[in-house]
Amino acid sequence: MVGETLLLLKQNEKILLFPTGYTKLQDERLAMVDLGAKPENGFRPEAAHLEGGRSHLEGRRVVDRAARASLSLSDCADGAYSETEPMLSAQEGEEAEAEEEEPTGAAQGSALPKESPLAMALQILLPFLLAGFGTVSAGMVLDIVQHWDAFQYITEIFILVPALLGLKGNLEMTLASRLSTAVNVGKMDSPIEKWNLIIGNLALKQVQATVVGFLAAVAAVVLGWIPEGKFQMSHAVLLCSSSVATAFIASLLQGIIMVGVIVGSKKTGINPDNVATPIAASFGDLITLAILAWISQGLYTCLDPYPYVSSLVCAFFMCLTPLWMVISSKHPASRTLLYSGWEPVITAMLISSIGGLILDKTLSNPNMAGIVVYTPVINGIGGNLVAIQSSRFSTHLHFHCAPGEVPDEAKGCYYPCRTFFGSGANHRSAQVLLLLVIPGHLIFLYTIHLMKSGHTTLTPIFMSVYLAAALLQVLLLLCIADWMVHSMWRSGKDPDSFSIPYLTALGDLLGTALLALSFHFLWLIGDQDSDVGD
Repeated sequence: MVGETLLLLKQNEKILLFPTGYTKLQDERLAMVDLGAKPENGFRPEAAHLEGGRSHLEGRRVVDRAARASLSLSDCADGAYSETEPMLSAQEGEEAEAEEEEPTGAAQGSALPKESPLAMALQILLPFLLAGFGTVSAGMVLDIVQHWDAFQYITEIFILVPALLGLKGNLEMTLASRLSTAVNVGKMDSPIEKWNLIIGNLALKQVQATVVGFLAAVAAVVLGWIPEGKFQMSHAVLLCSSSVATAFIASLLQGIIMVGVIVGSKKTGINPDNVATPIAASFGDLITLAILAWISQGLYTCLDPYPYVSSLVCAFFMCLTPLWMVISSKHPASRTLLYSGWEPVITAMLISSIGGLILDKTLSNPNMAGIVVYTPVINGIGGNLVAIQSSRFSTHLHFHCAPGEVPDEAKGCYYPCRTFFGSGANHRSAQVLLLLVIPGHLIFLYTIHLMKSGHTTLTPIFMSVYLAAALLQVLLLLCIADWMVHSMWRSGKDPDSFSIPYLTALGDLLGTALLALSFHFLWLIGDQDSDVGD
């Protein structure tokens, strides 16, 4: 039986896609079974009977596993492909439990590598700082372009800003989280499947970017029209063109960068969960905001002499959508999300648009103009940190739990202390991420001050209120992430695709709202004029 099992395993070794450490684990176990079948001095009949039963059971497990794994990619795509299919299945989870019960010591090969808090912090620190400086640059750019004609006369563009900057959470960070999980569970060891995952996900991302960009423009038009009751078709077309073109170009550039980061992390042995999502956001805000400002101003200058240019630009990018849909539908890794992955990105876009409305109304008060340079910073940092935690949660669930099942520490009612002081695998990462908030924001605040950007001086009371708002934002986001990721996994949804869009959008909304409240509070207590106003 063991010989037949080994032969079957060798025949399927080119198509079996085991998680990291699984192949080595199986070889060790099969070798142990083979040794156990040979009688030795003092070998008891009862032990031989038990070993024979174990050998038979192990052989059946490997045969069943090979039969499941021998499905080709096209077979997986024919209807039965689910969101969690590329990851560990329920039967694999049962096998893992059985392996833990056997005193062989080989089960250690199937566990994720242990990370000390120091190693985790060092891996996170550099991408975190890069992402922070990227958001600082985006805030400085926004502080400059708010005085451009397009932003002055079409104020609805400010409603677009959080929604388009939020695309990094809706699309780039989601892509980073999915590919990070795929790397950690061994789904990118095969070159064929690796490129299937990459091409399918990039095409899917372009479809989502185009559609979400258009819907964000519609939401900006509606939210701008409701309070004022004014509507201009030329301004609406310009918003749609700017939003769609910005979302398409920025998403394509960042997607290519993201794939390079994931592949590079895999080759260098760095856990992509720690670095991919921050790097996805490091220059995402700056690239997106620069493209939005440039395209909006360019189309605004063409508005009177060439009014048809905005319509042509919008039509061109919308006509490319069917091409990306065809490419995405040919890859099973993205086919399911092409039909079922719209709920989180569209809902997240609407949440971010509400944050944009808050920003637009706050900037309508000239005394609050100083808020604009800090908005991308507080929103971006909160989104980056919670995306790291969400990605780590998702990888842990994919590796250790069957779909629909959660660890024992996540069962029952949620309580906030569980996130930071519980017995789960990621409470230390939550502590590390929370400890990075204050020193990180201090670095970014002084960077803005040294660059002489913005209109706000760093008084002690301003820094205290700002840091309190930033700390409260991240604290709430980490608690929400713990509850949301486990709830989605329990309901059968892949948190890699569903949780990060919601969490980053909530980060935009909470960050903008808390920052606006902070500036209003500072104005009320007398920290005015040069400290808060323009």
